[in-house]
Amino acid sequence: MWTNLILSSCSNFYLNPFYISQTQSKNARNSIINPLSIICPLPNPISSIPKSNEDSKNSILESTTTPNPHTHLVISLNRLKSRTFITFEGKSEMGFENEAGSSSNSIPFPREDTPLLIKQKHQSSQVKTFANIFIAVVGSGVLGLPYTFMKSGWLFGVLTLFCVAYLTYYCMLLLVKTRRKLESLNGFAKITSFGDLGFAVCGPIGRVAVDIMIILSQAGFCVSYMIFIANTLVHLFNGTSGLELLGLTAKSWFIWGCFPFQLGFNAIPTLTHMAPLSIFADVLQLGSMGVVMGEDIVVYMKNRPVVQAFGGWNVLFYCVGVCVYAFEGIGMVLPLESEARDKVKFGTTLGLSMGFISLLYGGFGALGYFAFGSATMDIITTNIGSGPLSTIVQVGLCINLFFTFPLMMHPVYEVVERWLTEGRYCLWLRWVMVLGVCLVAMLVPNFADFLSLVGSSVCVALGFVLPAFFHLLVFKEEMGKGGMVLDGAIVVIGIMLGVSGTWTALMEIFATKA
Repeated sequence: MWTNLILSSCSNFYLNPFYISQTQSKNARNSIINPLSIICPLPNPISSIPKSNEDSKNSILESTTTPNPHTHLVISLNRLKSRTFITFEGKSEMGFENEAGSSSNSIPFPREDTPLLIKQKHQSSQVKTFANIFIAVVGSGVLGLPYTFMKSGWLFGVLTLFCVAYLTYYCMLLLVKTRRKLESLNGFAKITSFGDLGFAVCGPIGRVAVDIMIILSQAGFCVSYMIFIANTLVHLFNGTSGLELLGLTAKSWFIWGCFPFQLGFNAIPTLTHMAPLSIFADVLQLGSMGVVMGEDIVVYMKNRPVVQAFGGWNVLFYCVGVCVYAFEGIGMVLPLESEARDKVKFGTTLGLSMGFISLLYGGFGALGYFAFGSATMDIITTNIGSGPLSTIVQVGLCINLFFTFPLMMHPVYEVVERWLTEGRYCLWLRWVMVLGVCLVAMLVPNFADFLSLVGSSVCVALGFVLPAFFHLLVFKEEMGKGGMVLDGAIVVIGIMLGVSGTWTALMEIFATKA
């Protein structure tokens, strides 16, 4: 009803998206106007609102109050996920006015970047922002770092990890700066996700490019989860390692055992209902990592195996792929920045969080390699014995990734349902995608090799190439030659790393299968 009311008030103007209010300055009229932004007069808004809805009346009155006798309303029609978002210019629901990087005051519809726990009138402190960044970035990729350090050498692996961490941090800041620049231009609607930014910079092609990368990366994460769960269960049940039944290996049977339960969890329509699963999974992840690192120290003090610092340049691209995969939170940086209370200090908070994660990752990978040397397995938990503590840790990590699976698949569902069903919930489509993920997991034997493949082929594009490319397009008129060369270098290096790393990872996967 409200959509019809507002659009009927703009009936004389909505066909001309470049109509500019006479109350705007000459400079504003000459600035870039988003074709999705419409500025139109709203006749007598008080009489048009049903008297039974006092809260809505007050909201409209606050949004449309201007010093000009002709009341104007700025609305943005954002066609995101085949839903219409009506955005009012003025004080946002987060409590600040027209600040770059803020969330828009829009009619709330669930999106792939909708927070799991929604608290609409509260923003995150620096401590909470730090914690949110930590949770968004830390994932299953850390479990493949000891094996990667075994191949690359511990010193070479740690240095590569720190370089990837810094480049990821820098590209995250490029996304934030690009979003703030676009939102500072008069007429641009609020940009809340990576896909929105791609659309604002490159139009539909930009959104499609980001959407494809999100689908491949998120589905790739879930494939790696199923590989980890199946391989870990095979290790726990030693008697099943060589077992074949009806032509299927034990790994395949464990994946099929998880399949019906994943169908049930992936039928949950919204992220909000999955919030308890997310919190439970994060607690298990951190607890298991602590136990594994403690066990690594004990084993190293007993055995002190021979380790190497440098494994050769031929494993550079493989190592880069796994390290890029480990920092998997690039798609969440814009929503996290929107929810931060102190946006001026967001870059510092992001840097501190990424630095802490880098030290944690480096310590976890190095300790795992120091403890087991050349015997380090692709899944480090399979190295820590078969005692009760080891079993608890491995089962805990399996439960963590099992519950994380539907959370990571949700952005995929949002994009695919927008493409194929106009944004409507589609159960059978979700189940087909779960089936596809499980089938791919059966074909890939090695956990770390698949991490390198996903990290090189998809995460490099999302984490390095697209942020630098978008930043270059938006700031090309303002940057000097140095800035343009830097952005261009990141794009070129990212493409080179992506192509070479993908080829190296595929060779490792096929060599393992052979």
